[in-house]
Amino acid sequence: MTNSSGRESPLNAKKIKEIMTKDCATVTLKDNVYEVAVKMKQEDTGFIPVVDGKKLIGVITDRDLVIRGFAAKKEGSTAVAEVMSSNQITSATPETTVDEAAKLMASQQIRRLPVVENGELVGIVSIGDLAVRSNFEDEAGEALSEISEKDKVTV
Repeated sequence: MTNSSGRESPLNAKKIKEIMTKDCATVTLKDNVYEVAVKMKQEDTGFIPVVDGKKLIGVITDRDLVIRGFAAKKEGSTAVAEVMSSNQITSATPETTVDEAAKLMASQQIRRLPVVENGELVGIVSIGDLAVRSNFEDEAGEALSEISEKDKVTV
């Protein structure tokens, strides 16, 4: 069922559980920044959730490694906890609609959104995942443009 704009109506809105990456790489507090960097290279990603069992306790990005790690002269053996982001992690549930996820990502200016169910990490949605379906290219593009606004630097 579509609405007047040709998009799916809210009753049939696609949920992020249908488009999220389910088998995502993770690290634990026992890992160090060198191991995280190697895992990022192996997985070709710049974002890895930090878990305790299956519970999401933080995230670490390539930017975290650079800013809080290497630029702060931390060694490769530095604990993940010293460079990860753990305060106010933005996440969604598998039942979140693609539109809601795009709006959340835009408002929080994030490119990747952990998907959590009962406190446990069950997947990740990225801007790329949103763009895979042509029906959501507008939402993905809008979210990315709003996220990228923050990245602009005036010289």
